Amino acid sequence: MTFSYWERQSWFSNVDFTIIGSGIVGLNAALDLKQRFPNSKVLVLERGLLPNGASTKNAGFACFGSISEILEDLKYQSEEEIVELVKKRLEGLELLRKNLGDDHIDYQSYGGYELFTQTDEELYNECLEGLERVNELLRPVFEKSVFSVKENTFKFQNIKEKLVYSAFEGQIDTGKMMTALLHKVQATGVKILNNVNVDEFAENENNVEVVTKEFSFKTGKLLIANNGFASQLGIMEVKPARAQVLITKPIKDLHIQGTFHLEKGYYYFRNINGRILLGGGRNLDLKAEETTEMELTALIQNKLEELLQKTILPQTAYEIDHRWTGIMGVGNTKKPVVKQTSNNIFCGVRLGGMGVAIGSLVGRELGQLIK
Repeated sequence: MTFSYWERQSWFSNVDFTIIGSGIVGLNAALDLKQRFPNSKVLVLERGLLPNGASTKNAGFACFGSISEILEDLKYQSEEEIVELVKKRLEGLELLRKNLGDDHIDYQSYGGYELFTQTDEELYNECLEGLERVNELLRPVFEKSVFSVKENTFKFQNIKEKLVYSAFEGQIDTGKMMTALLHKVQATGVKILNNVNVDEFAENENNVEVVTKEFSFKTGKLLIANNGFASQLGIMEVKPARAQVLITKPIKDLHIQGTFHLEKGYYYFRNINGRILLGGGRNLDLKAEETTEMELTALIQNKLEELLQKTILPQTAYEIDHRWTGIMGVGNTKKPVVKQTSNNIFCGVRLGGMGVAIGSLVGRELGQLIK
């Protein structure tokens, strides 16, 4: 590809900071850099037509972890690490709401619930018995009990009568959130180029040469914020994790409001615009779902439909309207990777399926690595 003089001058000359990935993390990093270095040239490169990972494809849960997820994490991490992780998720949500405003992200505080299948007696008892421990653990963060027990008033079937409830969980409209974030970032003068896939980069003493299929250029600093795709650029602490989702057509008099978790968070659903959005199921074949391929599988889609029919909407007529996939970034721990990897290269990745909650904070932390 050849560029005119004007194109080279405006987009590819004297670039101070280049960010790979225009999702929540990348855009918040750009926002932080532009606020602290207002005269700098910041360029964001996005592989997709839209942010092509999870930022525009997630379920819009404004959550910090269900009771079963927290208890599971406590088996492998210390109480101090879990408290710090929950604090960061809460701080990230507060930053998201402050940056964009609740109206612009359609934030709704209906609360969150965890359901337990009739056959999972062990998990059900473990969560009820661990309720007080987790509440005491998180009390310094929330200043009151987080989790309580409620009756199943939603007419869900084939689950235990008791649900675990949290009033602190909310939901957002992912499309509105990303639209508002893109608008805010571009208003600062940050340039965003879509459909640009970075193939490789080479660090020199004072800059980094970025190579794509169409062109190459030099940038002062390079920030990697492509989460589930990070291993393709050498950040090996991150593995991709595909999430499959479906959404129904509008359902008359839908009585379900809130965010809902099932089977340690491997399944999740919510109401949105009179519809049910349902996702998950990668636990059916974890290895196969360690992929960056944006494809649906019959195994998982059939399971999602079975959950709709037998558990969530057992006595309600519905139609499936749409299906899609997103790519998360996971690893051996849920702690994000925010670090300087070399003199001129930095990364903020591995959001562990909590991008809505923690993405704004990780983006800001990534930007602030540059002094």
